[in-house]
Amino acid sequence: MKNRILLFVLMLAVTAVAFGKRKVKAVDLWPDGTEISAWFSDTSRVDLSGLKHYDVTAYGVDRYADGVQTQQLQTVIDRCAAEGGGVVVIPRGTFLSGSLFFKPGTHLKIEEGGELKGSDRIRDFQIVKTRMEGQTLDYFAALVNADGVDGFTITGPGTINGNGQKYWEEFWIRRKYNPQCTNLEAMRPRNVYISNSRNVTVQDVKIINSPFWTNHLYRCENVRYLGCFIFAPTENVTPVDPRRGGPSTDAIDLDVCKNVLIHGCYMHVNDDAVVLKGGKGTWADQNPDNGPCSNIIIEDCTYGKVHGCLTLGSESLFDHNIILRRIDVKAASRVLWLKMRPDTPQHYEYVRVEDIKGQCGSFLVIRPWTQFYKPEQRDDMPLSQCNNIYIRNIQMKTRNFFDVGTSDKYRLVDFSFEDVDVTDEKDAFDKTMIERSVVKNVTINGTSR
Repeated sequence: MKNRILLFVLMLAVTAVAFGKRKVKAVDLWPDGTEISAWFSDTSRVDLSGLKHYDVTAYGVDRYADGVQTQQLQTVIDRCAAEGGGVVVIPRGTFLSGSLFFKPGTHLKIEEGGELKGSDRIRDFQIVKTRMEGQTLDYFAALVNADGVDGFTITGPGTINGNGQKYWEEFWIRRKYNPQCTNLEAMRPRNVYISNSRNVTVQDVKIINSPFWTNHLYRCENVRYLGCFIFAPTENVTPVDPRRGGPSTDAIDLDVCKNVLIHGCYMHVNDDAVVLKGGKGTWADQNPDNGPCSNIIIEDCTYGKVHGCLTLGSESLFDHNIILRRIDVKAASRVLWLKMRPDTPQHYEYVRVEDIKGQCGSFLVIRPWTQFYKPEQRDDMPLSQCNNIYIRNIQMKTRNFFDVGTSDKYRLVDFSFEDVDVTDEKDAFDKTMIERSVVKNVTINGTSR
């Protein structure tokens, strides 16, 4: 009996040791404490090899044509859809086009050395009902459009080239003549516009030189951007002013989107990189075309020169569970930018920025945003708010780590700064500007705060 008891105790001890050595995977959580689904840890590429491929040169598209071939390319897309779906392939060569419209069951593949190039004439882009700057309106379609195309995939390694040079020059000429010229008044297409679609993947493709926003997604869910190279020049695009780059060339605009993973991408554009949008205006929260962004992860990305690595606004209503992590910042003007429009009810909450290294102008920016805004009288106007913003594990060289301004139009509450080690030329960190802020292990210019 004693031997049996001794054996049982020994077995318990061995089990306890084995359990202690076993690596238990930590559960990945959203900033609000809920569990992040396994979908966000899947960065495997979509395999299109089993689908029928439609090499456009086999269907009447000329590899050596000098002019636009919009109609010829659209005919291939339409045929692909009519025959049950498949992959429209842009092979090696340059194919000039205006707006193309992908349909359910179709995909786009651009092979090595292949380039789908946008026309530099706005007349080659259709005017359609679309979404721009927080509004639903008639405007120019993008080069690549997909509306209601669940499972849509764009894959490389070739290039979508917006060919934006003439559009950029025209914009800066307009802006010099009329400093109040808006983005929409300078007629420019986007590179990619995907709307009302689920299970979208854009992978291993170069998307460059967009005349306007580079990628715009509206009312999309379960979207992955994997290993993409997104670029627009940040200077020397016009003799009007050599300091100017391609205007408003945001890398990825997420407009009323849910469940988005941006992983392993490079972004260098002459505006903000990843931007959350959803509507603007005093009554924007009552417009059914508008809405929130939620469950967004941007990770393992490298930023060249951008205005903001992660920007909430300027056309944004409600953003919830947003993560920016493990990024390398080369020359960003800002890392986290919370744009607060006095004319729009906004609520940004549960945002986490972590494991960031590199250099930037300002790290955290919270300021009123008043460019082209139109305040109206609304007696029940909600007070805008930013709450539960978590900043941790930061190693940066900055000019202004804490670029924050208060206002009677918004409330800042429950921010956390943890394990921060930065150099800061401005040295303006002041936790008292934010209600219930938490500061733990924060070092600025070698001094603990």
